[in-house]
Order: sequence, then C-alpha cells, then structure tokens
Amino acid sequence: MKTKYIAFLRGINVGSHKVKMDQLRTLFGQLGLENVHTFIQTGNVFFDSSKNDPAVLEKRIEEHLLAALGFEVKTFVRTAGEIESILKSTPFNGIELNSKTRHVIMFTSDPLPKNIKLPLFSPKGGYELIGYTKKEAFAVIHLVNGKYDSSNFIEKEFKVSTTSRFYHTTEKILAAAKATS
Repeated sequence: MKTKYIAFLRGINVGSHKVKMDQLRTLFGQLGLENVHTFIQTGNVFFDSSKNDPAVLEKRIEEHLLAALGFEVKTFVRTAGEIESILKSTPFNGIELNSKTRHVIMFTSDPLPKNIKLPLFSPKGGYELIGYTKKEAFAVIHLVNGKYDSSNFIEKEFKVSTTSRFYHTTEKILAAAKATS
C-alpha cells in the first residue's frame, strides 16, 4: 500500500541554491518515488511511496539531492495524514492573525523536549512559541521595529534543524497534495 508523503525542503531557491521544479520532480522520481508533484518554488514536494519510514525517506532524499545538486538540502518528511492532523488540531485557535503577526509551523529534524514552558519568547520578542508536538513547533512571529524576527530562535534554543511554513501555506500544500491522489 502506498502512502502520500509531503517533503518540506529547506534552502531551495534561496541564495545561489536555485533548482527548477521539473528538475526536483525528476530527482525525486530517480529515487523510485511515484506521483511526484511540487508546489510553489520554496521546496514542497509530495509523492507516493510504499516505504513507511519517513526518517529513511529523509535520509535517502538528502543524500540524493546532495549528490545531484552539490549542496545540502535538509528534508522534513511527513505523511499527508500527519499534516492533516496538525492542521485539524487548530494550534492557532483564538490567536489573531493581523498585519503585525504571522502564524508559522516549524517542522523539526529531531523531537523537541517534552516539557517546554509556554509561551516561550525569543530574546527580542519576535518569536512566540505557543505550542508543539513531537516534531513540530507552532509560533506566532511578531513585527518588531518594522521587521519580522528571522533568528531561527527554535533551532538555537533546542539544537534542532527546522524549516518553516506559514499556516495558510501549509493548508494549501496539503490541499494540493490531496488533489494528486
């Protein structure tokens, strides 16, 4: 039985790490992954696979992309079902979204500590960690002095790699992935 997966790639199409989406689809296909699609240019790839271990998929994808592209692409793989559950948990329920805030889901490489005291603010107050699961963190990013905090506070605080997506973008990614079934 095949599972629908979503890979969130970090560092695609920023700086000198430009990758065309058709090339990315080809690279994923070379791994034997099926029904490969991309969504927007920021490194969101969904595919079907009979492999049932996301950690194994992450490692295979990272190694293949490094060999093919010549630079590291940190990869965070979740099932479509996991993403759906995260979104249904309504982590931002009751927290206003406005012109001075952004709702962000951070996918982490390793589990977060079990007893994080919430809310947890970054030193400058730009990140407000409001909730988390084993490998996702939910943050409200606040506009401070005219800028959004881009300090990767969660990575520094918990010694994990992350990639972030706005909540509404994650909803669109899941909808697009489900439409390819």
